[in-house]
This record gives sequence, structure tokens and C-alpha cells, in this order.
Amino acid sequence: MDDKSLYSGLIRLHILHHAAEEPLYGVWIAEELARHGYKLSAGTLYPILHGLQHKGYLRSHLERNGKSARRMYRITPLGRKALHMARRRVQELFGEMFGMEHHR
Repeated sequence: MDDKSLYSGLIRLHILHHAAEEPLYGVWIAEELARHGYKLSAGTLYPILHGLQHKGYLRSHLERNGKSARRMYRITPLGRKALHMARRRVQELFGEMFGMEHHR
């Protein structure tokens, strides 16, 4: 079974979570996601970042360091609102999945 489609939302939440803590860039978030078991190619990661930016959850700018430049991503107010709502929903799901709440 290809589980990648199940995790795509979790990857986006990881990105928003870390962008809420501090600005991030592609290579850093790829390494951070790999620490959590998500191995993403640049061809997968950058479209996710661009999609989050297109939806208004992230904004980016080029940061120059001498001759090199790095695209930095920051969370937007809309992204913070979406992250807040997602945390509530993940907490509810976690409770159901691990028997912390009884629903029916």
C-alpha cells in the first residue's frame, strides 16, 4: 500500500508548525522532515511549499548571502489561523485514535 497520500497533510502541518517558530528554507525543512521519517525529493517538497504560499499560508522572500541566495518562508496570519484550527482537529483525532476520548 502506498501510504504517502496519507501523510501529505501531516507534512504540510509540520511545515506550518516550523514556519510559525521561525523562518525556514527548503533544505532545512527537508532535513527536519527526514528526521521524522518523511523522505521528500526537491520535486515533491518545493511544490508543497509553493502550494502553501499560493493558499496564503506562507510568504517567501529571497535572502542574499554574498553571491548565493536562499528563499525563506514565513507563516502568515492566515497560516497561523489554519495551524491553530488544525491543532484542534489533530488533537481530537489523536484522542479518538488512542482511546483518550469516548465518542458515539
